[in-house]
Amino acid sequence: MRQEIRFDEKGLVPAVVQDAQSGRVLMLAYMNEEALQRTKDTGYAWFFSRRRNCLWMKGETSGHRQKVKQILYDCDNDSLLLMVEQTGAACHTGHYSCFYRDIEGQETENAVVDPAPLYAAGQEGPGILYELYDLIQERKRVMPAGSYTTYLFKEGLDKILKKVGEENAEVIIAAKNNSKDEVVYEAADLIYHLLVLLVQQGVALADIFGELRRRR
Repeated sequence: MRQEIRFDEKGLVPAVVQDAQSGRVLMLAYMNEEALQRTKDTGYAWFFSRRRNCLWMKGETSGHRQKVKQILYDCDNDSLLLMVEQTGAACHTGHYSCFYRDIEGQETENAVVDPAPLYAAGQEGPGILYELYDLIQERKRVMPAGSYTTYLFKEGLDKILKKVGEENAEVIIAAKNNSKDEVVYEAADLIYHLLVLLVQQGVALADIFGELRRRR
């Protein structure tokens, strides 16, 4: 396919990004040949920044990544369409889509809360579990220096289990103190470390949710 794409004189081609589940248009960016190849190789969206003059992976720092389900190109071979599974918000403003205003400048209905995904930027929801799980998987794959998650994976299973046990005890203490704020804080710590354990063990969130559904 790459040989058929008509890149412009700067070696770029526009890429429209669309939510594969809802069909909602999320953003417009540009790709060069290397960004397209990295997208195909990794399964996640890469683009070329005209402002910074460099490649960038969508969600590399924010965790709001785009898992690419399909790449299409138009009849003139000069534009791309990426069908993606969006984690978090596509727009740097925190809106789910970059196209959140009408021509009069008014925010459209569902500008922030998208009806399809479980998670919408800036709102509490269970989808944050998927976002955090994906980020922990990425930490395990890349093992960036200075990351606490990297430290846990390097230390191994015993360290991870020790932290799960410690955080579990902290939740119990917080509850005995009858402090809602403490319970929220310590429960968040426990959930994070439990997600690290799930990733280390190769257990998907869908496995847990499926077991809960079975019991229900």
